[in-house]
Amino acid sequence: MMTDAEMEVLAENFCACTLPKDRWTHEAHFATALWLILKRPDIRPERDMPGLIRRYNDSVGGANSDSSGYHETITQASLHMTRHLLACLPADIAPAAALAALMASPLGDKNWPFAYWSRDRLMAVPARLGWVEPDLQSLPQ
Repeated sequence: MMTDAEMEVLAENFCACTLPKDRWTHEAHFATALWLILKRPDIRPERDMPGLIRRYNDSVGGANSDSSGYHETITQASLHMTRHLLACLPADIAPAAALAALMASPLGDKNWPFAYWSRDRLMAVPARLGWVEPDLQSLPQ
């Protein structure tokens, strides 16, 4: 389990584009989202994460294209689900405890989006470049 201090370093290194590429894991994506939501009121993740992720991808030699790199639907859905989970937890929860709860939930499985989107729909260019509504079931409100 990650500590609050480890989450802070991870999120700050991501934002500074100094995080090694191999540390940008499924858990790291959610740890960063949680940290930014809980501890960085100057950042609005739904607005700012697209640019931050694209910049980070560029910094580690990745491409942001029709077939790789930044994915708008997955990013926005992940932020939505992160906020949904946080709404179910105590308001004063520590970031590391929130991450542990998130990783113990279905979101801990990197394939969680496929409960909401068919693979063809989610992996298509329109979903990578913009928001595409789920076709299997709606995200929880």
